[in-house]
Amino acid sequence: MVRSSRGESTPGMWRREAGTVVRRALALPEQAAAPSSIVAGFRVVPVPTEYPPHEHELHELVWVRGGTLTSRVRNSVFTVFGGHGLWMPAGMVHEGRATAGAEFFHAFFAPEHTPFAYGEPKAIAMTPLLESLLTHLSRTDLDAAARARAESVVFDVMRPSERQFALQLPGDPRIDAIAAALLDDPADCRSLEEWARRLGTSDRTITRAFRQTTGLSFAQWRQMLRVHRALALLAEGSEVATVSEMLGYAQPSSFIAAFRRVMGTTPGAFFGAADGISGHVRNPVSRDQNS
Repeated sequence: MVRSSRGESTPGMWRREAGTVVRRALALPEQAAAPSSIVAGFRVVPVPTEYPPHEHELHELVWVRGGTLTSRVRNSVFTVFGGHGLWMPAGMVHEGRATAGAEFFHAFFAPEHTPFAYGEPKAIAMTPLLESLLTHLSRTDLDAAARARAESVVFDVMRPSERQFALQLPGDPRIDAIAAALLDDPADCRSLEEWARRLGTSDRTITRAFRQTTGLSFAQWRQMLRVHRALALLAEGSEVATVSEMLGYAQPSSFIAAFRRVMGTTPGAFFGAADGISGHVRNPVSRDQNS
């Protein structure tokens, strides 16, 4: 568990921002008791918002516009950004954090009426068609036949995203202190050798522990963590140069190169593509719902 600079516990993700609101997970919509398969809704998050560990009786799909959602499930951190959603299986304990201004959408799926099941959290491709169908299902005036038709198409078109963007946390006492420090401050630039001296171990031990627990080297893991954080900062409207400095890069070009290595494109091109996928112009400071 990471501690913020104010000494408060945070959800093992990023340092808690000033002005963050902590909300309990809200009760499921009343329509969830109806015999329908899917209940969808929408809310705007005006300030940074955290949702402590909770679970739902139904499967949940969440997606955002104009911001990001970070969700922690066991030792994995998922970042949800434009054009992608996150499927959370029923009964799985998770916690989340939405950036200020995020338009937060959700859909709950009754397990007994859902013809498929992803047993683990999974990134979902939020195509314009899927978003439109789920927005349509958020209406309360649909008759049973119209709702059933729309739900059947949702099940036909929902597909996992080609990019499953998750950060695996080590969960290893040999290197947990490194992970906690970097989550609290991604700009921490201490080298492998410096961490080895600090922890009274060898750089080979740290390297081996990272490989065994995350599948990445220490440098690769730190780079991945920084890109996760960058997605939230950029989605909120921060400039590339500002994000570069906040994440400990000597110059913006180094940050852009690191972002490209992880995401396959530059920050500007990436968010342009995400806006096109969602069919929505990104508003860095626009508009809350439970995760």
